[in-house]
Amino acid sequence: MQYLQLIRVHQWIKNGFVFLPIFFAGELLNRDLLIKSIIAFFSFSFIASSIYIINDYVDIEKDRKHPEKKNRPLANGTISKKEAVIVFFILFFLSYFFCYLLKSTSTVIIITIYFLMNLAYSFKLKHVAIIDITIIAVGFLLRVFAGGYSTGLFISIWAILLTFFLALIMGIGKRRGELLNAQLTGETRKSLDGYNLQFTDISMTVVSTCSIVCYIMYTLDPLVKKNLHEGIVYTSFFVIIGVLRYLQLSFVYNKTESPTKIVYKDIFIQIDIILWVLVIFILKYLA
Repeated sequence: MQYLQLIRVHQWIKNGFVFLPIFFAGELLNRDLLIKSIIAFFSFSFIASSIYIINDYVDIEKDRKHPEKKNRPLANGTISKKEAVIVFFILFFLSYFFCYLLKSTSTVIIITIYFLMNLAYSFKLKHVAIIDITIIAVGFLLRVFAGGYSTGLFISIWAILLTFFLALIMGIGKRRGELLNAQLTGETRKSLDGYNLQFTDISMTVVSTCSIVCYIMYTLDPLVKKNLHEGIVYTSFFVIIGVLRYLQLSFVYNKTESPTKIVYKDIFIQIDIILWVLVIFILKYLA
């Protein structure tokens, strides 16, 4: 259990973005492409988990003073530094082994870029305002690219922009939650320099608007309508409602959890996502 907590398996939900190319291409029932997407998912999950270990290793002393992070395996001592390093190398090599199975040079390059970018994030860039959330957003883009290159499927420019903006919303939302926690505890962090609540509120509103516009434009793309269904535009309702719900949780209820935890906990968002997926599935395979 401690090792699952160390590699943060619950964060693997983020790597579900790897499946977006096969999902939107309407090829979910294509066995070969689905297997490739699954392999790419695990490759990304392993490399992402290796980065989490580096983060915890670097911040071990800070985490011990944090009310929640002090319970992490490295911070509370249930897993030693030596054991963490061993797990890191196992995950690192597993990630590239899965890339080898894909026989995709592009996927190897994407995984490497992701690792190096997050390495820089862990040691320095997470303390640089705007650059930090941009790296988070680019990380999600790389997940989509990994899914696209591993399967050879086309990725719409609108899907790329949508992914970037949605990831920015989550990145800004995370910083907003940290700001609220800092106000409650009186403890600030260097990573919050350059942010305040007014800035994060305005930023989330602007980026949310961009996300909705990009999704609508995506559904109006002739190739997308050909691959899926003419009625795909109506799924915009679920996206708009989902974004509004996230903004409501942030602005009205001042939820300070990370976006990942909100997705796990909020039934409203869970139902919205399920209905969105279900409608797209029906339009593609049953309509």
